[in-house]
Amino acid sequence: MPKFLLDENVRRELGTFLKAKNLDVKIVPKTTADETIALISKKEKRVVITNDEDFSKRYGREKIFSVVWLKIAQNDPTTLIRSLNKLREDFGNFEGKLITLYPTRWETSPLIRE
Repeated sequence: MPKFLLDENVRRELGTFLKAKNLDVKIVPKTTADETIALISKKEKRVVITNDEDFSKRYGREKIFSVVWLKIAQNDPTTLIRSLNKLREDFGNFEGKLITLYPTRWETSPLIRE
C-alpha cells in the first residue's frame, strides 16, 4: 500500500479523499523546500504528489522515492480525485518511478539517475 506526500500546491480535497480511504498521507506545510520534500519522500518511502515540474527533472531515484506529477487542472477536484484513485487502484510498484497523471490516463518512466 503506497504512502503519499502531498506538495503544498495540491488541492487539499485530494488529501481528504486519500485519508478517507485509510491511506497514509502527509501534507507538507507551505514554504517547505523541495529538497526537504524529496528527503522525506526517500526516507519514509512516500510518493510525492505535486503540480511542480521540478520534481520530474531535478531529483533522481537516489534522492526521491517516487513522483506523481499532476497534469490535471486544479480547479477540477472531481477529475483529480477520480484519476488518482484509478491510478492508486491499478498501479503496482511506485518506487523509482515518475508518473505523469492526466485526466484519463498516465505515463510512467523511471526517475532520472544521478
